[in-house]
Amino acid sequence: MHAGGAQAFLVTTAMAKTIPIREITAGGTREAELVREGWRKQTTIGEPRLTELAENYRELGYEVLVERYRVEGDACNTCFEAGDAIGQFNGTIYLRKGTTSAEPDELF
Repeated sequence: MHAGGAQAFLVTTAMAKTIPIREITAGGTREAELVREGWRKQTTIGEPRLTELAENYRELGYEVLVERYRVEGDACNTCFEAGDAIGQFNGTIYLRKGTTSAEPDELF
């Protein structure tokens, strides 16, 4: 909520969806391949926000690709390693402009 504005944010679990996830290694050549194909890396995040963001981007008319985040290399990955150890899932969202535009909102 922002001061001075009439806003609300509602998240329900009744409409939970499963999104397809592909495997990727952080910093690997797969990311370079995706960029060449027109994908743009948007964010790396865990569930349940991962699914919510993917669905929101689809509703906005983007093509969405979700790749499973794999820890590799010498960079600090403590948060991801700890999450993996307790069964949490992290994924990276890639976007590119969709071939079809999103449906116009009736309110606007």
